[in-house]
Amino acid sequence: MNVNIGNLLTRRAALNPEREAYIDSSSDQRLTFRELNNRSNQIANQLLELGIKKGERVALALMNSAEFIESYVGIAKIGGVVVPLNWRLVADELEFIIKDSGTRTLIYGEEFLDVVTDLHGRGDKTDVRDWLQVGSPEGVAEFAQDYQNFRDQGGTQEPVEAAYGDDLLYIMYTSGTTGLPKGVVHSHTTSFWALLTFAASCDLREADRYLAALPLFHVGSLIPVTLNLYRGVTSIVMREFDPVKAWQLIEEEKITTSLLVPAMLNFMVQVPLQDLNYESIRWIQSGASPLPVSLIQRYADLGIEIHQIYGLTETCGPACVISAEHALEKVGSTGKAFFHSEVRVVDELGEDCLPGAQGEVWVQGGHVMLRYWNRADATAETITQDGWLRTGDIATIDEEGFVYIQDRIKDMIISGGENVYPAEIENVILTHPFVSEVAVIGQPSERWGESPLAVVVKADKQLTEEMTLEHCNGKLARFKLPKAAVFIDEIPRNANGKVLKRLLREEFPGPAAI
Repeated sequence: MNVNIGNLLTRRAALNPEREAYIDSSSDQRLTFRELNNRSNQIANQLLELGIKKGERVALALMNSAEFIESYVGIAKIGGVVVPLNWRLVADELEFIIKDSGTRTLIYGEEFLDVVTDLHGRGDKTDVRDWLQVGSPEGVAEFAQDYQNFRDQGGTQEPVEAAYGDDLLYIMYTSGTTGLPKGVVHSHTTSFWALLTFAASCDLREADRYLAALPLFHVGSLIPVTLNLYRGVTSIVMREFDPVKAWQLIEEEKITTSLLVPAMLNFMVQVPLQDLNYESIRWIQSGASPLPVSLIQRYADLGIEIHQIYGLTETCGPACVISAEHALEKVGSTGKAFFHSEVRVVDELGEDCLPGAQGEVWVQGGHVMLRYWNRADATAETITQDGWLRTGDIATIDEEGFVYIQDRIKDMIISGGENVYPAEIENVILTHPFVSEVAVIGQPSERWGESPLAVVVKADKQLTEEMTLEHCNGKLARFKLPKAAVFIDEIPRNANGKVLKRLLREEFPGPAAI
């Protein structure tokens, strides 16, 4: 498929130059498709002047902003490879990602100056040579250039496109079960198939106005916003999520669609709505973790359809989707495969399970990742020889093809829409001299969906819950921090020494500490 993702904005700007493309909810900055495309061309041409060549990695440590979108599109146009950074991570975590990806240019927001200064001071522990800071020019670090001044020196002419089809577009890191993040590699083709899949499966209309509240470093936000460029939809972008502000934007900007995680929907439904007009909203998709039926019903009572979706970074977003009607009829299901996707539930031999039998979810489609960056072993474990992606999720499927997610093989915890892998937390806690053993499990959380609980065996009786939790501060991103710690005499294991987390979940069912 001979497509360049950056060219989608070029074409949209030609078709609808004066239509609003981007609205910043905090500053009320408004850019038309022509203006956004011009800015993308400027940064693209300047990056070419800087020496960025096809295949070279450019990392973005930016909050939701026009600079994020224009950089992503501009880098795509010239054949660079975007590395979106989760700015919630601490310096040690970011150092690994930047070094592993071979990033040579970092575009970062002024909010992250302290952590970036830390990274810069680590010398050759990263390969970054050029640092571009978004923010007030007077506050730019001495080792960096001011992004706006740098961009504005560039011409608005279209750069020569340098990448198409299977050429790399971005590497998006997702935490690994061993504690080391894995870079999910997507191309222009896999991303375009994700757009086609969403467009064919969802009721998205050209004049829609979309609320983008998830961080753009997530596939669940980056792909929908890219789809908006493709379809000519206006993106109203929240720099940071606020439930009251979200409802106000729905009223003021006549928002029609969105994608939010269950924790966000839960926060929003608690806001008094008697003085707000939300009639414009047609539907909201929700992903990351299963939605309580009671929450779907509360939105249905408001006249708002909630469409639950299931997907992964490795699938560039789509796998399964369900309408509000079927969500209430098929309680607990995440739906059927997206239009251009195939989904199976298989047994240990790779054979399709009978309806109601548990198996692993496999996904196939043009939107499945190419590979894991620098991880041939992990790629071989995840993608079968005939192109099926092993998700690691356990599910059942009924006679009509509706999928019901049961559990996660890899014991991943989803907290507030973020993937949290127990191994990362366990590795940190085990560095405490008073800890003998630890197992981390997820507990149901009314606020976050799930929250980590540390189950600890003491090596020294002086160890307290407070000491255990404090030991994690600064070593893990805040969303990964365990909310509580409990102590037991022995971690249950099977004959092969594997921790029986199922038994721990039964012993400590929650709910999680707030």
